[in-house]
Amino acid sequence: MLTNYENPFGIQQMKEVESIAAKLGINLATVKASTADEIGPAIRTFVGERVSIVLVLRDALFLAIRQKIAAFALASRIPTIYGYREHVESGGLISYGIDLRESYIRAASYVDRILKGEKPADLPIEFPTKLELVINLTTSKALGLEVPLFLQQRAAEIIE
Repeated sequence: MLTNYENPFGIQQMKEVESIAAKLGINLATVKASTADEIGPAIRTFVGERVSIVLVLRDALFLAIRQKIAAFALASRIPTIYGYREHVESGGLISYGIDLRESYIRAASYVDRILKGEKPADLPIEFPTKLELVINLTTSKALGLEVPLFLQQRAAEIIE
């Protein structure tokens, strides 16, 4: 698991994943990175640990440098899984999570309502309810992995 230890949300995600991994009996290696320069060494640590897959936690930094993460992971032949589709569009293997674009559209509708006079305290709290699976078959082929057909059939999008 790759986490940004400078981000309190990243620390919370890390604790949740560690708890679930322990319950499932999964051996988990956690590597922390808080700058773009730490990504290469982090991936090399995963290689040294001989991990089978890297879970990249949701983080604004990781989203901003997603091409760099994908390039290092692909060069190191490490499959990656993410919480945002943008990572997969940039060369990551697979993502399962919310659609950021849809979230931004919903946020814009709230701004519009506030600018039209509604009080923010009167607006309902909304949480994303739709999760999407996105798979990059080009990356899977480059890694020598075959994505099962049943998984491809459940994907919201396949990138080739």
